[in-house]
Amino acid sequence: MRLLFRRSLSAPVAVVWTVVLAALLVPAGAARADGHRSHGRVQDGAGLVRREVSFRGGDGLVLHGTVLSAATTQGAPARPGIVLVGGAGPGPRQEYRQEAEAFARAGITTLVYDKRTVRYSTMDRDFGLLAADALAGVRLLRGRPGVDPHHVGLWGFSEGAWVAPLAAARSSDVGFVITVGGPGHSPLRTQTWNLTTHLRHGGVTGSFLSTLEGPAAQLVASTGRFPEGGFDPLPAWRRLHDTPVLALWGDQDRQVPPRESAQIFRRTLAEAGNRHVVVRFLRGAAHNGHRTSDGFDRIAGPLYQGKRLGALAPGYAPTLASWVAAVASGHPPRSSTAPAPPQPVSSAPAAGAWYAWLPPVLLLVGFAAYPVSGALRRIARRPRPGPAQGAALRRWLAGLGLLAVTAAVLCPLAVFVMSDGGAAGPVVAGRPLGWLVAQALSVTVVALTGVTVWRRRNGQRTPAGSRPYVRPEVARATLMATAVLFVPWALWWGTLRP
Repeated sequence: MRLLFRRSLSAPVAVVWTVVLAALLVPAGAARADGHRSHGRVQDGAGLVRREVSFRGGDGLVLHGTVLSAATTQGAPARPGIVLVGGAGPGPRQEYRQEAEAFARAGITTLVYDKRTVRYSTMDRDFGLLAADALAGVRLLRGRPGVDPHHVGLWGFSEGAWVAPLAAARSSDVGFVITVGGPGHSPLRTQTWNLTTHLRHGGVTGSFLSTLEGPAAQLVASTGRFPEGGFDPLPAWRRLHDTPVLALWGDQDRQVPPRESAQIFRRTLAEAGNRHVVVRFLRGAAHNGHRTSDGFDRIAGPLYQGKRLGALAPGYAPTLASWVAAVASGHPPRSSTAPAPPQPVSSAPAAGAWYAWLPPVLLLVGFAAYPVSGALRRIARRPRPGPAQGAALRRWLAGLGLLAVTAAVLCPLAVFVMSDGGAAGPVVAGRPLGWLVAQALSVTVVALTGVTVWRRRNGQRTPAGSRPYVRPEVARATLMATAVLFVPWALWWGTLRP
């Protein structure tokens, strides 16, 4: 075949055909042996070079991202690199475009990638897998031309601040770690603080807040519907003995407790012997390091999913850039901590208990037993036991008891599942409307319990000769025992407290 081409084509035509065949057989951006793929180089009007890339994550899933760098001249010294690890949620790279561009303009080659949506959801989360994705990004960036492979680090925001140190603890390839809004507590404790802080801002007071922090958090953890809820971030931090760390928080952070988290970071890394830990607080910044007036709003900046992200807070990018430059020069800054801003409220310990689901389930079964026994009696066509008036009262007690337990459990769980303080709904008299209903039902159940006990003293026994499918004494005793046990449970759960 090659001989035929040589004899039948002139030299110029053969060259043209060779180029065409090469273009067809070797597509642009062919994958390297390590699974990395580039898709083209584009220089924008701002002097940034963007290159679309693909790489394989921890389980082989193909992830897509963009490498941004400042335009350079031939022979320019290699630059440090940074991989952006986003916060909770699907996190497409557009959410972190401001950070990526600011870091690239500062001379840091930056990889920002779309977060995985496979094996990641509100019900399925694995920080170890996310850490493997981040390390795959580090390997990609270390192999890029113009990047100093010894100074490629990780930037972790919010949830990413649990992932980034975990990845750094697993690989010496990570040259440094930067966190923004990093939580020092477990995800469950951090989330309860986040929710209660936003509910307070929305005017909620009283028992609903303590229920979220206490029994509701335990119930969520016991069901397993809060993945990685008990994750302990400290073991990973303890393994970073000499990795330079820059920990940043907005002084108006309302999603993680900034003062507590900073203390935990500083203490844990000091105990690990790390002498290069810098803790700073960004003035006028929210959880994401962007501009805010109170921590709940965002000022300026682009829109993301209909919400304003806020512009980067003044001092954010310069602080990060100067610190990375010092690390890349071989002189990482010595440990120092800026004064922490006041924190509105302290976080409350939150731990799962496997038995937390048991009391509400037993109450539901106990209240449901009475109407079920009545249904079975009607199916069996047995006569009604006892006086009709007393039976009606007990039916009301059973029905309202079911509603009270259901409302009391669902109201705080809805807030957890939605992961948003706004899921509590309208606030009336300092209480979410659903919680107010649950409290009213609980008070009614207690009142009906008292009336039922009082009336029971004058009640009639089952007429002689009647043989109900379920003995009335058993049904009544089960109902009354459940109603009595409901009182301490409602006090603990909070529906019988202000």
